[in-house]
Amino acid sequence: MGETEFIHLKKGEKAAKYSAIANLSLAIIKGIVGVLSGSIALLADSVHSFSDIFASLAVYIGLKLSRRKPDEKFPYGYYKFETLASLIISVIIILSGFEIIIESINGILTPKTISIPLFAISVSILSVIISFFLARYKDKVGTEIGSRALINDGQHSFVDVFSSLIVFVGILGAYIGYPIFQGVAGLVVALFIIYIGLKFGKEAVLVLLDANLDPKTVEKIKSIATNFEGVEGVHDIKVRRSGPYVFAELHLETKKRLSIQKADEISKKLEKRIMNEINDLDSITIKIEPGKKIRMRVAVPVDKDEGLKSNISKHFGKAPYFLIVDLDKGKIKNFQLKINPATTYERKRGLKTVEFLRNEDVDVLLFNGEIKEGPSYALSDELIDIFCPNEKNLKDMLLSVARMEE
Repeated sequence: MGETEFIHLKKGEKAAKYSAIANLSLAIIKGIVGVLSGSIALLADSVHSFSDIFASLAVYIGLKLSRRKPDEKFPYGYYKFETLASLIISVIIILSGFEIIIESINGILTPKTISIPLFAISVSILSVIISFFLARYKDKVGTEIGSRALINDGQHSFVDVFSSLIVFVGILGAYIGYPIFQGVAGLVVALFIIYIGLKFGKEAVLVLLDANLDPKTVEKIKSIATNFEGVEGVHDIKVRRSGPYVFAELHLETKKRLSIQKADEISKKLEKRIMNEINDLDSITIKIEPGKKIRMRVAVPVDKDEGLKSNISKHFGKAPYFLIVDLDKGKIKNFQLKINPATTYERKRGLKTVEFLRNEDVDVLLFNGEIKEGPSYALSDELIDIFCPNEKNLKDMLLSVARMEE
């Protein structure tokens, strides 16, 4: 776990702790006033707030456990404890919803007037205000650190805002002579709470089952990898969420005969690029395999234009022409002669020739002469392979290259 991730989890832990303290205070106040006033709606809201305490406590424990480093028993870390906490929140929300339904039905069947109504109304307004600011705070911190449990807890607090508003309407209705309003208000709140609990619970279960809930992340990884230099193809991209972080893996296709060192270099550079682009990505596993390229472009330095009967030039950078040959499914598809623009330069002809071959999208250089160190490294960097077949004529050499690629 990096320093940034540790700071994020610490920040989330603090937000969950503050939320638990605020909800505890609010639940006690609403419970006391609910008992004194005889308000069923306020008592139901108090039960709901107590459920928030357990929810915030679950998030706090989950985030605290997530900070633990991977060990022998949990080699992938403790991040899923945060998701487990999110599931616990969902269960608590659903249970509190059913509890409120029972109280609300009793309030509808046997409506009662409330005492100290103005005090009860004031507490319900206070509950709306505190729940609103708590919701915004938890949602902001949860989004910042990528904590699904904290975001869910924040959404739950937004539910508290509406439930407290409905409770306010119910108490106000009872105050003006319609006590049944309290039971109706409680029932509406309960149904909404159960819906939110089921929604959050479904997502938590899917995360625990390693379901792919991040299709946009998959597409982003695919786009970055596909357009990365040296990559021939990308497939089997898998993404799973574990707590606030994402783990990914993909299969990468490179040139068929690419050296292990070069393939590893491409893999590391691509990993760094993807990690920089996706903030909540904890790690990515890249498996490299040689690409099965059907079409291949071969460059042959020649001194004269004699088509496929040309002799290979003994010079690389000084060769006046290059025969560019396309091989498709092991056969010569077509060929064309191109002037080597590097011959107009007095210095660095080898490097300029490499640049020319790169622009021509050449895969293989057919050459049996000597190439200086600088151009040789440049060819390697551009992923252009060098072949020196033993066949006597050029056509047989090209067919030999084609067979090697099959």
